[in-house]
Amino acid sequence: MINRRTTVTLLASPLLLTGCGGGAAATERRTPSAPAAPTTTPSPEVQAEQAPQGIPGLGPTRSAAIPERCEQAVVVTGRGKDSPVCTVVLHQRSADGWQAGAPWPAHNALRGWSAHHVLGDLRSPLGVYTLSDAGGLLPDPGSRLPYHQSGGFHSPGTGFKGEPLEGCFDYVIAIDYNRKPGTSPLDWTRPLGARRGGGVWLHVDHGGPTHGCVSIAKAHMKDLLRTLDPDRHPVVVMGYADWLAA
Repeated sequence: MINRRTTVTLLASPLLLTGCGGGAAATERRTPSAPAAPTTTPSPEVQAEQAPQGIPGLGPTRSAAIPERCEQAVVVTGRGKDSPVCTVVLHQRSADGWQAGAPWPAHNALRGWSAHHVLGDLRSPLGVYTLSDAGGLLPDPGSRLPYHQSGGFHSPGTGFKGEPLEGCFDYVIAIDYNRKPGTSPLDWTRPLGARRGGGVWLHVDHGGPTHGCVSIAKAHMKDLLRTLDPDRHPVVVMGYADWLAA
């Protein structure tokens, strides 16, 4: 599945006036120019206020990993390295910098996060990933991303807390971790190999930890689907708070 004067100061040069007979030269009287106003350099505090607003919570390493052309970033901030609880915020770039939306409560994998996700580790992969494709069991609610409706998104069974999983794949957005962008979220192509897992999605929350995905309320999934625009090159930035701050 899966928005960049030069004041030219004319210095008056003496105007040489020559008489008819090539007599004595006269010089035009010049009015002295006013002294230039002193220039001042804004204080670091003022410069910081004038600089475009960055994404709160992201350090220089994570900020640099966001592609320059990206104008929408879904930031998933985990409570801790081993925690399944997180917060999701959609940030959109404007002329004044990144503007944050409302924080949404969310879940990630049961055992937290991993820099080297493998199949069955019950951890969500750390990183910055593009968002290219969407889909779900229900009809397209107005997604801007390509949307694939299918019965294959049926989700029977129960979660880690015994909660029913039915409906958690009503809407999904594929996170481009170990998948081929431009295909259905159900596509099983795994460029890194099957052992590195896959099928990591943003999907509807079922009230408990996931196997590796990130889950938010159904209404918020619909908001994302209607907002994320492929022309603005959306990404997800996901990890626990200390990792994001690096």
